[in-house]
Amino acid sequence: MIHPTAQIDAGAQLAANVSVGAYSVIGADVQVGDGTSIGPHVVIQGPTRIGRDNRIFQFASVGADPQDKKFHGEHSELIIGDRNTIREFTTLNRGTGDAGGATRIGSDNWIMAYAHIAHDCIVGNHTIFSNNATLAGHVEIGDYAILSGFSGVHQFCRIGEHAFIGMGCLINGDVPPFVIVANEYGRPRGINTEGLKRRGFTPERITAIKRAYKTLYVSRIPLEEARAELARIATQEPDVLRMLEFIERGQRALMR
Repeated sequence: MIHPTAQIDAGAQLAANVSVGAYSVIGADVQVGDGTSIGPHVVIQGPTRIGRDNRIFQFASVGADPQDKKFHGEHSELIIGDRNTIREFTTLNRGTGDAGGATRIGSDNWIMAYAHIAHDCIVGNHTIFSNNATLAGHVEIGDYAILSGFSGVHQFCRIGEHAFIGMGCLINGDVPPFVIVANEYGRPRGINTEGLKRRGFTPERITAIKRAYKTLYVSRIPLEEARAELARIATQEPDVLRMLEFIERGQRALMR
C-alpha cells in the first residue's frame, strides 16, 4: 500500500492500512492514523497528527511552516481528526509558537481544491470549504459551517456553527451561528434555514433563531439593546443562548 517511489522519513509513524501514492513525501514527526489514504505527489511535514480514515488527494500540502513572518522555527503542530476529505492543492499550515502552537481541524470535514487553512486556525466538524475558500491566521470555524467558493476570512475572525458564507464573500468580522452572509464585502442575509432543516432542526427552533436574527439585524436597535433582548429570549431558547454566548466571546466586531 506504499508506492515504491514514496519517500517516508524514518521518524514518521504510519498505522495499519495507510496507503501512500507515488512520489509523495512524508517527513519526520508525522503520525497517520489507520485507514487514511494519501494520494500521489502529496507533501506532509511535521509535527503533524492525522487521524483515521482521512482521504488526502494529490498535490495537497499538509503541515508546512506557517506563513507568518514572526515564525522562526518554534515548535508548532497541525492536528487533524478523522474522516476528512482533503482535495487537490489544499494547503494546511501548522500553528505558531506564540499562539498555542497548533492548527486544529476536526472530523468529517469536506475541504475542496485550492482551499487554504492558515496557522493557528481552529476548524470544527462537518464543515464544507468550497474551492478556493481561504482562512487567514487565528480564524475559528464552528461545526457545520459552509464556506462557498472564493470566500475569504480575515485573521482572528470567527464563524459560528451552521453559518453559511456566500460565494466570493470577504469576512472581516465575526459571523454568529446560523447566519447567512453574502455579497462581496459580507452582508447578513437571513439565517441558514435550509441547512437547519436538513440537520433536523424543528420549526419551533428555527422560528426562535429567526427572531434572534431580526433582533440583531432588522430591528436597527443598538447592539447593547439587541444583546439584552437576546438574553431575555435565551432563557427559554438554547439556540439563542448559543448565539448570545458567541457574541459575548468576540474580540472582533460583529458583522452587522
